[in-house]
Amino acid sequence: MRVNWVLLDRSQPDGVQVGDLVSADCGGLPLYRVLAAENGRALLRDEQRQCERTSPLSHFRWKACTES
Repeated sequence: MRVNWVLLDRSQPDGVQVGDLVSADCGGLPLYRVLAAENGRALLRDEQRQCERTSPLSHFRWKACTES
């Protein structure tokens, strides 16, 4: 599986969806899986550290797009 990074477009209603991987840096760590998103905030899962947190989506600039 290959991962490409695209700029996160928060102006679009579907800019971030449940299941997306997001990061502050292109391919940077940590990577967070979006578990829920509402009103500009997201419940995120850091799969490397096995923990969850809530954070404003404005902290993230990149979204992973996977290609098979």
